[in-house]
Amino acid sequence: MMPGRNSLVSGVDGEKSVLLRQAPYKPQPPLGVDMSRHTKTSLLTILALLSASPALAASEAAAPLSEFIRLPITNSVLTSWVFTIVFVFLIRWLVGKPTLVPNRGQAVVEGLMAGLRDILEPIIGKKAMPAAFPLLLCFFVFILLHNWSGMIPFVGTMGWFKTVADGSIEFYPLLRPHTADANGTVALALVSFGAWFIIIFKYAGPKLILHDLFGNKADKKDMNAGMYAFLSVIFLLVGIIEIVSIFIRPVTLSARLFGNVYGGENLLHATHYVFIFYFLEIIVGLVQAFVFTLLSAVYIGLICNHGDDHAHDDDHGHAAGDAHPAKAAH
Repeated sequence: MMPGRNSLVSGVDGEKSVLLRQAPYKPQPPLGVDMSRHTKTSLLTILALLSASPALAASEAAAPLSEFIRLPITNSVLTSWVFTIVFVFLIRWLVGKPTLVPNRGQAVVEGLMAGLRDILEPIIGKKAMPAAFPLLLCFFVFILLHNWSGMIPFVGTMGWFKTVADGSIEFYPLLRPHTADANGTVALALVSFGAWFIIIFKYAGPKLILHDLFGNKADKKDMNAGMYAFLSVIFLLVGIIEIVSIFIRPVTLSARLFGNVYGGENLLHATHYVFIFYFLEIIVGLVQAFVFTLLSAVYIGLICNHGDDHAHDDDHGHAAGDAHPAKAAH
């Protein structure tokens, strides 16, 4: 039976010999040529929802990629390699060949480095600053980069599903922020602790370290011998507590960073990247990178920075002041 002249047949009824008539076709403008602002916003929203839909919640453990790309690494390690390499090439492209009169990219990079240096130098001290600043700069950039990498579409949401031993299906992301993996934050904290140990022994020395931890900081001339001995015992006990707190530092540094980034990752996935939470995670990522860097600097400055720089500047100022009257008298 032939369909009527104006009838439309969908072709889903299974008949092989159905005559399909074309509906009137109205030419549409190419995508993006005459597209309204609301349509663009809708498409971007759909893209974000599709990129966030596979993962309902992030896993605490890093997923091995040996079955996917045949490499004995985890997804967080792969992410750290990819984003670090891209960032290094981006900085090299911005700076180009360094010149005495900087170009725009070089001025931006040098301005950011100078700003961070001005914040950290009074904390660390001028003596240990040359050794500590490159490490602290790398800490800040690396942690900030990976804190923000989780907000890029498909990072943490693109991967594969796998049936585990109990029959349940789990999602394994291909890319995962390095700081959302507990192993990654523990590694950063151990590097910070090892660098702290090397720097304080190089620029402070064992004698100053022992005095700073267990020594009596009171002035013996201002009190009798009994009170001074009592304070010596108190400072010794405080030093033992300080030793315990020093060995807890890697735990607190890693747990603080991991908890904030991992929680933010799950929040974004659960809310499908709602703008307000997206903006909140931008602030949290910046704050956590700065807190980790600042605490690492404070730990170094507590031992290495005892006001020697200020004393040196004061002595230099007094010497210059004494030289000027002599020159005027001459």
